[in-house]
Amino acid sequence: MSNQPYIVSARKYRPADFNSVVGQKALTATLKNAVQSGRLAQAYLFCGPRGVGKTSCARIFAKTINCLTPTPEGEACGHCEACRAIEEGSSFNIVELDAASNNSVDDIRALTEQVNIPPTSGKYRVFIIDEVHMLSSSAFNAFLKTLEEPPSYVVFILATTEKHKVIPTILSRCQIYDFKRITIQDMVEHLQYVASNEGITADVPSLNVIAKKADGAMRDALSIFDQVAASSFGNITYESTIASLNVLDYEYYFRLVDSFRTGDIPNALLIYKEIIDHGFDSQSFINGLANHVRDLMVAFSPQTSSLLEVADDVATRYSEQAKSLPIDWFYAAMKILNDCDYQYRTSSNKQFLIELTLIRLSQLLNPPTPPFDRVDSDSIPLRDPATPHYSPVASPAVAPAMPSTSTAPASTSAPSPTPQPRVQPSMSTLEATQGIVPTALPPTATQAPSVPSEAASASTLDAGRRSGRRSQRPARPDKSTFRISATDNTAVTTTLERQRNPFTHEDVLRLWDEFIAQHPDKHILISAMRKARPVPENEETYTVTVDHPALFQAFESEMSVLIGFLRQRLANDFIYIKVDIDKSKEEIKRMPPQELLRDIIETNPIIGEFIADFDAELI
Repeated sequence: MSNQPYIVSARKYRPADFNSVVGQKALTATLKNAVQSGRLAQAYLFCGPRGVGKTSCARIFAKTINCLTPTPEGEACGHCEACRAIEEGSSFNIVELDAASNNSVDDIRALTEQVNIPPTSGKYRVFIIDEVHMLSSSAFNAFLKTLEEPPSYVVFILATTEKHKVIPTILSRCQIYDFKRITIQDMVEHLQYVASNEGITADVPSLNVIAKKADGAMRDALSIFDQVAASSFGNITYESTIASLNVLDYEYYFRLVDSFRTGDIPNALLIYKEIIDHGFDSQSFINGLANHVRDLMVAFSPQTSSLLEVADDVATRYSEQAKSLPIDWFYAAMKILNDCDYQYRTSSNKQFLIELTLIRLSQLLNPPTPPFDRVDSDSIPLRDPATPHYSPVASPAVAPAMPSTSTAPASTSAPSPTPQPRVQPSMSTLEATQGIVPTALPPTATQAPSVPSEAASASTLDAGRRSGRRSQRPARPDKSTFRISATDNTAVTTTLERQRNPFTHEDVLRLWDEFIAQHPDKHILISAMRKARPVPENEETYTVTVDHPALFQAFESEMSVLIGFLRQRLANDFIYIKVDIDKSKEEIKRMPPQELLRDIIETNPIIGEFIADFDAELI
C-alpha cells in the first residue's frame, strides 16, 4: 500500500492547460487566440452544465495571462514563478469567490475593495466568481459599476450553470462563452487515458455505461469511474459496472421490443417481473424503455444515426432491431410511454399501470380481435394494411358444380347469372376489401354450417311462402367472397357465411317498435325513434330524418346496437340505416325575425293590410 494520500480522479486529472480540456476545443481555441493577440476583455461569463470545465478553464486562463514566458501556441509555460505560484495556490493574483455562500452586498463590497490592489507579480489580477447567479439583486447592482470600469490590470471571470438567472445588465458587460455537454465518445477516450495511467483494465462497453450515467459531465464520469474501480478491484467489466451502478442492462430492452414486435404479452410481463425482482424502480424502467425506443427511432434512418450515443457494436444492434419495425410504431410507442410516465405519479396501482402499458405496446402490431380492438379509443392499433383485424375461418376452395350425369331432362333455358353480393353500406372501403365482418354480425352468421346455394335458396323461398312474405323476391346468396392479401403478396380467397333473408317494410316497423319497448332505459334514443320512423331507400337501406342535431347524435351513438338488433331479428346482415337532418326546418328556425315577418306577410296578405292600417313599418 502506497504512503501517498489518495487523490480522486476528478482532482488528480483536472486540466492544467487548454490542450487537456476535454470536449471544448472550439472554446479553448478562442481563448488561446485572445491571449496570443492580447485582446483581453475586462469581464467573461462562462456558462454551461455542471462538470464541463468552466472553473478549470477560468483557472487555466488566469494562469496563462499571468505567465511570464507563454508558449507560441498561447499556453502557459508552467515553469515560471507566476505559474508555479498559481499551481501551488499561493498566488495573490487569483481571487476565487463562491457566490452561493457569499451573495450579499457586503461580500461584493469586500471584493471591490480588493480590486484597487495591483498585482505583486505578473500582469493581471483575476477574480473568479463561481455560481454568480446566486448573487442577490442588491449585490448585482453593487457590482455593476466595478464590472463595467475596472482597473486595467483586473479581469473578472464569472461562472454559472443558469445564465437566465443573471440580470441583463451584467450579461451586457461580459463576453459570454457557452460550454457544451461533453459527448460520450470524448468521455470514453478520456476515461481510457485515466485507466491506462492508473493501471486499471476497463472494456469499452463498461466505459460507455459510465459515460452515459454521467450525462455529459466529465467530473461526474471520473467520480463514477472511481466508484466502479473500487468495487471491481481495478478490473472494470460491463457486468461489474451495471451491478455497481444498479443500471438496467439494455439486453432487457432488446428482449422487450422483440416481445412487442411478435405480440408476446406473457413474455413481456415476465421480463418486467424479472426487472422488478432485481430491485429496479418501475418509473426508471419506463424512462429507460422510452429512451431505448427513442434510440431505435434515431437508428432507423441513416440521417439521424449520428444522434445515437452508444458504442459501435451496440449501435449495430440498434440498427438491426429498428429495421424490423415500421417507423410509425416508434411514434405510437413513445406516446404510450410518455403517457405512462405522466400518469405514474398519480396512479394508485403503479404495477398495474406498467403492465397495462406493456400490453398496449404488444398490441400495436398485433391488435386484438373485434370488439376488443376498440376498447381504448385513444390508441388506434397499428397494423399492416394487408392484414385483417383477425383471421377469418377460410373454407377450402370448392370446384364449380359439374353438370349432373343423371337421366333427368336438362332445362333448355339459359341458367340465370349468379347475383354478386353487394357490400354493406356501413362498411368502409378498406373493410370491404379486406373481408372484415361487422361487429354487429349475429353469432349464427359465423356458426351456421355451409350449405349448397340451391338448397339455401329453396329453403328460403319456402319459408317466405309460409310466413306470407314477398316470395316473388328470390333470396340472395348467403356467402360473400373477399380477397385478403397475404404476407407473401399472394391472394387467398376466403368465404364468410353471411345471412341475407328477405323482409318487408312492415317487419322493420314492427321491430322498430319492439326495440323501443325493450330498451326503455335509452331515453334520448327512444324519444328520437318515436319522432322519426325509417323510410325505405332501397331493398335493404333505410333513411331516418330528424329535425335536430341532438336527435342525430342520439341515433349515431346507438346505431351499432340498433342495426345489430335488426340484423339478428331479420336474419339479414345487409340491412343498413342512415340518419339525415331536415335542413329546411333548420333554416326556418334560424331565420331572423325581420325576414320571418316578411315571409308571413307574403303568405297572408291580410296581416300586411292590418300593419298598413296602423301605418307601421318593419324595423
